[in-house]
Amino acid sequence: MIGRDRERRMLEDARDSEYSEFVAVYGRRRIGKTFLIRETFDYSFTFQHSGIANSGMRRQLRAFAGSLKEAGLELNSMPADWFDAFDSLKDLLRQSPEGKKIVFFDEMPWMDTPKSGFVAALENFWNAWASARKDILLIVCGSATSWVVDKILRNRGGLHNRVTVQIPLEPFTLRECELFAESRKLGFSRRQIAETYMALGGVPFYWRLLERGLSPAQNFDALFFSPTAKLRMEYGELYASLFKKPAPYEAIVSALGEKGTGLSRAELSAATGFPETGTLTRQLEELEQCGFIRKYAALGKKNKGAVFQLIDNFTLFHFKAEKAVRGIGGRNWTQSAGSPFVSAWEGIAFERVCLQHVGQIKAALQIGGVAAQVAAWRGEADGESAQIDLVIDRADGVVNLCEMKFSREPYSLDAEELRRLERRRRIFKAATGTGKAIHLTMVVAPELKRNTAAFDIQSVVSLDDLFCEGAF
Repeated sequence: MIGRDRERRMLEDARDSEYSEFVAVYGRRRIGKTFLIRETFDYSFTFQHSGIANSGMRRQLRAFAGSLKEAGLELNSMPADWFDAFDSLKDLLRQSPEGKKIVFFDEMPWMDTPKSGFVAALENFWNAWASARKDILLIVCGSATSWVVDKILRNRGGLHNRVTVQIPLEPFTLRECELFAESRKLGFSRRQIAETYMALGGVPFYWRLLERGLSPAQNFDALFFSPTAKLRMEYGELYASLFKKPAPYEAIVSALGEKGTGLSRAELSAATGFPETGTLTRQLEELEQCGFIRKYAALGKKNKGAVFQLIDNFTLFHFKAEKAVRGIGGRNWTQSAGSPFVSAWEGIAFERVCLQHVGQIKAALQIGGVAAQVAAWRGEADGESAQIDLVIDRADGVVNLCEMKFSREPYSLDAEELRRLERRRRIFKAATGTGKAIHLTMVVAPELKRNTAAFDIQSVVSLDDLFCEGAF
């Protein structure tokens, strides 16, 4: 298994605990939650069950009964409700051999159908029975991250503070994708891995679909543009699998996909037609919990002036590149390489990759152990405005203003670009009133060409630096 060492140790420690443990594993669709759990326990569970998508309570209960029978329990009748179903699960566990009994519920959000009483029955099972024993390891898992957070982790009823281990499963880093590509014998260079990451993110399932012997461009054609493309319908299925009513969420990310720098709450309301109510707030929170968007504000502020930005690589690729290729009719990705819209997408997508590897950037700047506030910034001074996607405000008296550039050859900074960076530094200093030293920092793939203008840049981070292992 590539990566996931920390997560595996957490699961193993829960298994070896002298007490019963309640573990919640969550993360976006295709991130490898089920694979992690099955591999850690060698596919051996006392009881395992997966919820069924788009199915009502009766069908869910029927499937649960089937899982009980497969685990060895003889049922005389179908469970009448979820309380009855969990009572049958207790019977199965009571007759199981001594030792830790591992109970694994996959895609649990699908089991919680309207008015089914599922969460109440789960509360009763854990609070009144399982937690009173020392031999139960209950693992719940779901791609609908917002459901897991709201119904399990932030539950204000009987499950409040009952989860003993939380495992949010994050996408692979560039380095982990490199190790994955090596294990698959893909033969990609680091630039090609970065290019693939810009489209697929660190989602293991997507990387598993890449074919050996094909370049990234050829793989994009096979995954998105051929008549039998495996990811041709993935975008719609992704949001439908996470949200019961996906249309509002797709409208929000669509609006953000048209504005790379992000939108405020008021701007989002105007773009989507959704009123600025608690419903919009909840939808934004859920998208943020699922890792599709990020919220940021000017340094020193928390919520006032917050801006929301699309951060998910796969979704960004859908809006900025895939749709553009389809829009020109008949062309594929290989034929579109080097076109203006592909170049525009590369610039935005590489910025997102950098935001996902801030730990590696800090390590390259040799400030991994320095306390720092990491944020984006936009503001104005003396009638001029500027936006900076990555600001590292350090406790050692330095602020790094980071500029990200993706190019096919070593990036050559010219005098005009340098003047633009200096202007941004001047506006930032005037608007924030900071007395700290302000370092212009470039994060460049593959690297920065050393010329006259480049000597005015205080710090440079290369593509290789983003592959640094263990920098978090």
